[in-house]
Amino acid sequence: MESNLQAILEGILFIVGDEGVRLERLVETLEMDEEVIQSTLDAMISSYVQDDTRGVEIVCYGGCYKMVSKADVHEYAQRLFESTANKGFSPAALETLAIIAYKQPITRAEIEEIRGVGCDMMIRKLLARNLIKEVGRTDAPGRPFLYGVTEAFMDAFQLQSLEELPELPDFAKEEESENLFG
Repeated sequence: MESNLQAILEGILFIVGDEGVRLERLVETLEMDEEVIQSTLDAMISSYVQDDTRGVEIVCYGGCYKMVSKADVHEYAQRLFESTANKGFSPAALETLAIIAYKQPITRAEIEEIRGVGCDMMIRKLLARNLIKEVGRTDAPGRPFLYGVTEAFMDAFQLQSLEELPELPDFAKEEESENLFG
């Protein structure tokens, strides 16, 4: 099977589409050594990036391998789907999403405390777009839901892990150094 492993992986990645597939699942499915599959995927990723005759490439976001269109295709795909409703993010959505990404798991009340405004509707919209999910409940009265980001979030922002998020500035240190009456 190793002789046509690239073809098999390419076919699988095409079939799984936007969902992608994890390396562990490929190892289990193909009943092959993880290192062989990993090195083959790495070679394929490099090959697709360097091949200017292809309109797709293989990426790994959030631990999932998938095929995506190359950046050169985006302008034309956008024209093709112009009639589709605007799927951009409002500032409120981005703010709520950022709070969840940095502070997860987090409750709605904690998000509202940080934002200073209610966020019921925003949480419902982010849940509907599959960017966040309920990851559990707290032991607090009423047992509120805890929220975290999804693989779709990782995909949308092209992140392999949350460690890739930029560091937040430390405002407490800045306030200490800015003594106005000193």
